Amino acid sequence: MPIVLGAIADDFTGATDLANTLVSEGMRVVQVIGAPEPDASYGDAEAVVVALKSRTAPVEEAIAESLAALSWLQSEGAEQILFKYCSTFDSTPQGNIGPVADALRDAMGCELALICPAFPKNGRTIYNGVLFVGEAPLAESPMKDHPLTPMRDSNLMRLMDAQSAGKTGLIPAPIVQQGAEAIRAKTAALIAEGLSYAVIDALDEIDLRTIGKAAADHKLITGGSGIALGLPDNFRARGKITSRQSGTFRATEGRALILAGSCSTATRAQLAQAKAKWPYAKVDIDKVAAGEDVVTQLADWAKAQPVDSPAIIYGSADPEEVAAIQKRYGVTTSGQMMEDTLSALALRLADAGFDRLVVAGGETSGAVVSALEIKMLEIGPEIAPGVPWTQALGRRPLTLALKSGNFGQPSFFEDALKVLP
Repeated sequence: MPIVLGAIADDFTGATDLANTLVSEGMRVVQVIGAPEPDASYGDAEAVVVALKSRTAPVEEAIAESLAALSWLQSEGAEQILFKYCSTFDSTPQGNIGPVADALRDAMGCELALICPAFPKNGRTIYNGVLFVGEAPLAESPMKDHPLTPMRDSNLMRLMDAQSAGKTGLIPAPIVQQGAEAIRAKTAALIAEGLSYAVIDALDEIDLRTIGKAAADHKLITGGSGIALGLPDNFRARGKITSRQSGTFRATEGRALILAGSCSTATRAQLAQAKAKWPYAKVDIDKVAAGEDVVTQLADWAKAQPVDSPAIIYGSADPEEVAAIQKRYGVTTSGQMMEDTLSALALRLADAGFDRLVVAGGETSGAVVSALEIKMLEIGPEIAPGVPWTQALGRRPLTLALKSGNFGQPSFFEDALKVLP
C-alpha cells in the first residue's frame, strides 16, 4: 500500500516532533534517517518522515538531500509533501529554509506553498505574519542569541523574502478564523498576484486544524509540526488511511544516559535541575582541541556511576562562554568538536549497556543518530509536546528521546525517564 503523506525534516528532533504529531492524529508513521534506498521497506506506514541533517548544511547540500528525499517519497506514492523546519524558523539570511522550499516548489510545479511554523502548545504563534515565542516576538526571544542561527527579525515575510527567489504574502488571522473556504479564496488571490509563498497566521490549535482542512489539495506545505494536525483527517475523509492504530512500542532495558549539546535557555534550565539530582560531567572543549582523549575519560566516568542513576554528559553553555569558545576555535570548528565528542560518547556507551538515551539539541541529535547508524525509528510515548520516545529499528536495540533544544519544561529529563517502565 503506498504512503499518502511524505515529510522532509531539516533535523532529527524536528522529524520526531512531526512523527509524534501524526501518530497522535491516528496515522501509522515511520521515521527514516536520510533519503532511503530505492528498495527500502517501511512496512504498512501511511506516512514517512525523512529526517535530514540539513538545517545548517551548505545550501547546495541541503537542496540535494531534500530533492533526493522528495524523489523517493514521490516514487512511493506520496500525494502531499510537508517540508518541516523548526517552529522558530531557524535559519540565516542565506537559508536554508528559503532555498530548499524554492527547490521543492520548483520540482513539484507548485504555484504557492504555505508557511506556518506555529506550534501553540510550545508557545509559538503567528499574528500579522510575526512569529512569537511566548509573549515575545522571535527577535526578542532567546533565539536572538542562537549560536548557529541567530534570529534577528520576527517578520516571516521578510525572513522568507531574504532567502527565497519568490515573493511572500500573508493570510491574516481574521481570514483564518472565517474558515477553510476563506483561506482557499485568499490563497487563490495571492496566486493571482504572482506570489510564491503565503505566511498564514495561527493562534491556537483550532486555527491549525482549519488551515489543515484548507490545505487538503496543496501539493507542498512548509512549517512546524503543528501544521500537520489537520492533515490526517483529510486523508481519512477520502478513505486513504485506516482508523486509528495502536503502536507496538517496547522500550529497551538498560542504563540511562543524558547527552546535551544544546545551549538554549530551556536546555540549560533542564540541566540545572537534573544536575541537582544526578551525576554529571561537562565536555571541556579546550581539552578536546588540545588532543586529549576526552571520550575515553568521560566514558570511563559514566560507566563508574551508580547503575540505577542516569549519567549526564553535556557541552551546553551560556551565550558568553559559547562566544568565547567560538572566538578561540571558530563557529564551525567548535560546533563540530562538540558534536564529534558527544556522538563518539553515545557510540562508546551504547556498546557498554547504556540503552536509553536522551539527547538534547537538533545538531547533537543528528550527530548521535548518525554515529549509531540508525536508519529507522518507531515513535513511542510522548514526554512533552513535540518530544516522544523512539525505538531504533535494526541491529542495535536502543530507546532514544531526541529533544529540540528549546522544548520542554525544567523537569524534562526527569519526566522523560518516568515515562518508561
